[in-house]
Amino acid sequence: MVADRDTFYMRKALQLAERGRGQTSPNPMVGAVIVDNEGAIVGTGAHEKAGGPHAEVEALLEAGAAARGATLYCTLEPCSHTGRTGPCAPLVADAGVARVVAATEDPNPLVSGRGLAILRERGIEVLTGVLEREAVRLNDAFFTVMRRGRPFVTMKIATSLDGKVAARPGATTRLTGSAADRQVHRDRAEVDALAVGSGTVLSDDPLLTARGAYRARPLTRVIFDSRLRTPPSARLFGTLGAGPVIIVTAPGPDPERIAALREAGAIVEVVEGVDSLRDALRMLAAHNVTSMIVEGGPTLHEAFWNAGLVDRVQIYVASTPLGDEGVPWLPFPVMSSPLIVERSARLLGDDTLLEGYVHRPD
Repeated sequence: MVADRDTFYMRKALQLAERGRGQTSPNPMVGAVIVDNEGAIVGTGAHEKAGGPHAEVEALLEAGAAARGATLYCTLEPCSHTGRTGPCAPLVADAGVARVVAATEDPNPLVSGRGLAILRERGIEVLTGVLEREAVRLNDAFFTVMRRGRPFVTMKIATSLDGKVAARPGATTRLTGSAADRQVHRDRAEVDALAVGSGTVLSDDPLLTARGAYRARPLTRVIFDSRLRTPPSARLFGTLGAGPVIIVTAPGPDPERIAALREAGAIVEVVEGVDSLRDALRMLAAHNVTSMIVEGGPTLHEAFWNAGLVDRVQIYVASTPLGDEGVPWLPFPVMSSPLIVERSARLLGDDTLLEGYVHRPD
């Protein structure tokens, strides 16, 4: 059946798109496969880094003359605008491709159906919606920043078996083992930014870097600090080679504190308004942050959750409890919320990673 064949080749295109994971931001990951009338794959491509060739271009170059009369499978609509590279849709048409199967339309307002329209105007048969859900999930960050004007936010925490985050207030408490730690740093290697509150900086003095996992791009570190308590001596200012540090604060801070933090290397952004968290995320999007892991602490997590700004939840649950004196995470059970969908659990050594996506109507 044609539908089964389209699904088969689109899965291959999605697998190719994974080559760009952690490398393409602020662009999407895209894969492309060109198949001739006999069902043979004659060209493949992937968008592997921002500014590099698009997946369709790579596939067309490999296919050469074999692209004429063939079907192009691509995980995202071929683009119709000029950015750091030229538009793909006219190239696809010029190559003589007879049919294009795109998993989903491009949410970028500069494209948004225009690439498909170019193809149809050139007499090419176009089909969309094949494995669309998987294609959108692949590029959650890109779709979120295009549709909502803010980064895709993951709320991440490590808790004890009884839901505590520290043995006592202000105490640094190691909860998870090496397998969980490796997963944390793999995730850090893929996103654009990590975020914490000033309380986490004061209690843990974290580096907020990706360690033990390859990362080709700078990693932005964000500190939400309404009272500007972050000390200029914080260790993360010694890691500016890994990426910028942005401090988000409220109006009215001491100018001398701002000057001291800027002298230490921080970018200080003053955000005001009743919707300050959302405005802060829009500001971060302007810094090309399309995905961000909010690592703590509980006060910042609760603010993000209550503001409706969490897109995914990751809870690393250790195998041992901390007891009654431990500091609880949040005053409500996040994972049992009706907003959480696509729940999953997997073992990482002695620990368990619980994940879920937050469903909100667009």
